Amino acid sequence: MKKLLVVIDYQKDFVDGALGFKKAETLEEGIYNKVKNYLDNGDKVIFTYDTHYENYLESREGKGLPVPHCYINTEGHELYGKLTEFVAAPNTFHYNKEAFGIAPKDMLKLAEDIGTDIDEIELVGVVTNMCVISNVVTFQAQYINANLIVDGTLCASFDDSLHDKALDVIEALSVKVVR
Repeated sequence: MKKLLVVIDYQKDFVDGALGFKKAETLEEGIYNKVKNYLDNGDKVIFTYDTHYENYLESREGKGLPVPHCYINTEGHELYGKLTEFVAAPNTFHYNKEAFGIAPKDMLKLAEDIGTDIDEIELVGVVTNMCVISNVVTFQAQYINANLIVDGTLCASFDDSLHDKALDVIEALSVKVVR
């Protein structure tokens, strides 16, 4: 069985930077161990990076969320904590994304890089009600026959109620949710 782990936006700015929140900090050890387990089993791991530029505040997202964050080539854009160990690790793939979800053209590139014969895709990361749910939809659209799992214990939002509601919606999309 070919498995894939997707770590969504576990970056410094979302953990202890511009948009950081306490719950995100508690995920580090669990995400680290899950990544290590996947890699030890010979599986692939994707890291997505929320990526913005100097014109962020002029963008649609920037107008709705006017907090500069995850600017490319800044410390806030980097993976958080122990996950930096995986920046150049074999079987890891790193993708910048300029919106909540991976753009369709980038999803096609990702499918070329890792293949399309994936049986199971597991997603973890932040923010559940924004980037995690958006990427569930993009991966579900690209990998129509893969079983999708969201480990809700390794996802977080700045708002616990929105986290729970997002997990409910994800489950309604025929995705297995671990709570």
